Amino acid sequence: MLIKTKAIVLHSFRYGERQVITDFLTEELGRVSCITKLSSSPRARIRRQYFQPLTILDTVMDISNKPGLQHISEASMSSPFRSLPFDPYKLSLSLFIAEFLRAVTSHEPPSRPIYEYIENSLRWLDACPENFSNFHIVFMMRLSLFLGFYPNTSDGTPTSWFDLRSGCFTPVCPLHRDVLTPEEASHISQLMRMNFPTMHLYRMSHQDRNRLTDIIIRYYRLHLPDMPELKSLPVLKELF
Repeated sequence: MLIKTKAIVLHSFRYGERQVITDFLTEELGRVSCITKLSSSPRARIRRQYFQPLTILDTVMDISNKPGLQHISEASMSSPFRSLPFDPYKLSLSLFIAEFLRAVTSHEPPSRPIYEYIENSLRWLDACPENFSNFHIVFMMRLSLFLGFYPNTSDGTPTSWFDLRSGCFTPVCPLHRDVLTPEEASHISQLMRMNFPTMHLYRMSHQDRNRLTDIIIRYYRLHLPDMPELKSLPVLKELF
């Protein structure tokens, strides 16, 4: 069955001499893995550069009811990025976001709101000329809303603890270790107020940004227990 869908490349690797296996997040089908034949001809309809991380494609996929790899019948760039693949800092963010999305969407059913949030976020980053150091922090926290475990900050006070398991503030320390002290928990409400247009107004040190990144990833792992280690994280933390 041929299905027309937009697709974001999450990961790809060569298979043999002329094939590539790619993990996509698609608008219509959710996560799909495809095997695609590549040609070295300059007139090839599907080009090797289409399979770089976070490339957004317009595709026609040949979907089989049988389990296994699917096939792409047609593919073309959907409004190519202007800066994301070329700016070294944005490129490092791209590699991290692609690996992160591959980890956290592996069991997600098809969801157009999730796809649209991700594509719109990537296009915002591509168009942003500067002050995007907090992008990954805002992106990860906002994505948790679509995945069903967005933190509840309604009961937060300056003396509240934050329970990472329940995603809620609590007046007393829970009887487990997955908790933030009142000092660290105070950053959660601030974090929830951040969005892409205003995130540059929230000044934080390199150390604070990395600490928040660690907390968010820890939060994800509590709610997605099979989430693997992210190999691109050390590079991200070095740069931002």
